[in-house]
Amino acid sequence: MENLVMQIVPYYRNKKVFITGHTGFKGAWLTAILHTLNADIKGYALEPEYIDGLYNALQPIINMQSVFADIRDRKRLQQEIENFQPDYIFHLAAQPLVRRSYEIPAETFDINVTGTANVLEAVINLKKKCNVVLITTDKVYENKEDDSILYNEDDALGGYDAYSASKACAELVICSFRNSFFNIKSYDVHQKAIASVRAGNVIGGGDWSKDRIIPDVVRSLKNKVQIKVRNPNAVRPWQHVLDPLSGYLLLGGMLNDDIQKYSKAYNFGPLPNDHLTVKELVEKAIKIWDDGSWKDTSDASAPHEAGLLKLSIEKAQKELKWRPKLNAKQAIEYTIDWYKQPAEKLAAYTFQQVQEYFAL
Repeated sequence: MENLVMQIVPYYRNKKVFITGHTGFKGAWLTAILHTLNADIKGYALEPEYIDGLYNALQPIINMQSVFADIRDRKRLQQEIENFQPDYIFHLAAQPLVRRSYEIPAETFDINVTGTANVLEAVINLKKKCNVVLITTDKVYENKEDDSILYNEDDALGGYDAYSASKACAELVICSFRNSFFNIKSYDVHQKAIASVRAGNVIGGGDWSKDRIIPDVVRSLKNKVQIKVRNPNAVRPWQHVLDPLSGYLLLGGMLNDDIQKYSKAYNFGPLPNDHLTVKELVEKAIKIWDDGSWKDTSDASAPHEAGLLKLSIEKAQKELKWRPKLNAKQAIEYTIDWYKQPAEKLAAYTFQQVQEYFAL
């Protein structure tokens, strides 16, 4: 991975990077990586939802501008972007939970679709070169839940639940803005490169979100109660958060090299033979923790969640020369080891994991 470090450092060293959703799980990990790359970081997000999340752990160490505001506040967002004059924008702010989208469906669409449009509209008014990477999800595809299908970037968009559908809509918004305002044929005029990225089920330390399997597992293990598992046979493209983030950063940098080649959508996920069921993930986590048990709490009347989803990462492998560095077992080990650390060591351990990952 050292070659990747050498490749991406020149892209980001002393460059201005604007991150929406920096107080969230993936956003906080992204700030940690960019901090090690000596980037000048500005974040825009709601205040952290969980006091013991990664953002709060890192704050004493990371020197960055942090704005607490709503992605739907178009004028404020535009003002903050224009004041910062970023070289790169990574848009991660979202309502990211499937089950929560059943509780707040309209708000989920508002945050994920309108929020994305607000970011892109702000970029229209930015009078400088800027590369924009917008994060959606693996769930944007019309999922047939067929074990033989690895979804690629040209497959039909869809979405059973409001979260998935809102992210598919966000992809349409991205495509519309790219064609209408940031067309690659006019790049010399606007100088904006626009790409979207679709990652699988991301795990890692510092995530405490409700109704996500790793936080559910860790809370139960810490409290010494039996882990409740909703869909033990569901298959997911599990990956450690550092794998897709390394892909996002690589893509963001390579947009400098060839706008026509890289200004499009990319999947980031595990290798085709590295998909685990929820049951397998839970049992591996218990083994690493060296304690615990689980029980099946499947409920036929519960809101629908996909039972099977697999991604093709062939495009990222061929065009970006990217591939995951951690398999599913290693991703679970990295994750559970993070949660086993005492609170006062979490920030240092986060940077240790970043260094270990990039040294692979």
